[in-house]
Amino acid sequence: MTHELKKIIKAYRNAKEQGKKTVLATVVALEGSSYRRPGVRMLITDDGTMIGAVSGGCVEKEIARQAQGVFASQVPKMMTYDGRYRLGCEGILYILIEPFAPDEAFVRAFDGVIRDRKRFKIVSAFAKEEGENAGLGSFFIFENQEFGARPSLKRADGVQLFEQLLPPCFKLVIIGAEHDAVQLCSFASLAGWEVTIVASANEEKNIGDFPGADHFFSVEPETMPVDIIDGQTAVVLMTHSYVRDLKYLLAIKETEPVYFGLLGPATRRERLLDEFIEYYPEVSDSFFDRVYGPAGLNIGAETAQEIAISIISEILSVTRKTEPMMLKDKSGRIHS
Repeated sequence: MTHELKKIIKAYRNAKEQGKKTVLATVVALEGSSYRRPGVRMLITDDGTMIGAVSGGCVEKEIARQAQGVFASQVPKMMTYDGRYRLGCEGILYILIEPFAPDEAFVRAFDGVIRDRKRFKIVSAFAKEEGENAGLGSFFIFENQEFGARPSLKRADGVQLFEQLLPPCFKLVIIGAEHDAVQLCSFASLAGWEVTIVASANEEKNIGDFPGADHFFSVEPETMPVDIIDGQTAVVLMTHSYVRDLKYLLAIKETEPVYFGLLGPATRRERLLDEFIEYYPEVSDSFFDRVYGPAGLNIGAETAQEIAISIISEILSVTRKTEPMMLKDKSGRIHS
């Protein structure tokens, strides 16, 4: 959800520069099931443009319609959307619609936590009664600094609170610059991940060769900036060169990504890890716990695009601690 908020703040900046007003809609509570869960947001500008989504597309038009009243009054309101009769999701959504006009200090603080990959908190004051309520609104806490979604917003008594702790944007580091790396970069960026490409200098590539990439490093293994890898990062090693793979593997040996994928068959993986241990015998067992090779889920992938989907699916299953299975075989709700 952090990557969605990044898009919202970017859109807000653009709207402000054009003199447009904006309204923020947040799903703050849910009874039953829905396409998405509380904490999803969308931005609406006063010309009707919508950025983001809170459902599969059915709720957004109603939110945009009700937002017109908020634009006129500049007073927050609650709306409910009963999907049991319209969406087939068997749930009731409670949605806070509020004027969104944060100041420059808010924007600078937000940029800081995104850049420094810090967690932050959002607290939304809401009620389950439909209608306007001046005491409702969202507060953003960036490193112990609290900012209201509008300068006049103050904490109020007698309201319910929806609290959400948001992690840094999930990051994918792709080590390699061949065609399949381009496809993986593209799909990962569509998923909202921040993508960093690491390529050997002699490959003569640049960030323009990787649509959706956020960062590009043309470096040899010995000079790779390993500090780009943290606990919210997945790494996929796919240079298509055994020697280069081994060198990059040694370069990142002391990092702790949440997922480390190796492209290639199991026999190549075993050979690579055996030689890696010869160079670095003190490697911890926890390092190997994060290694997934061959990278990807067994979904019958053959093309570069399908392999990218396979790898992204495995990364999601690992980071969400979920065993892959067909949803038709799952008992109970889709989301726990």
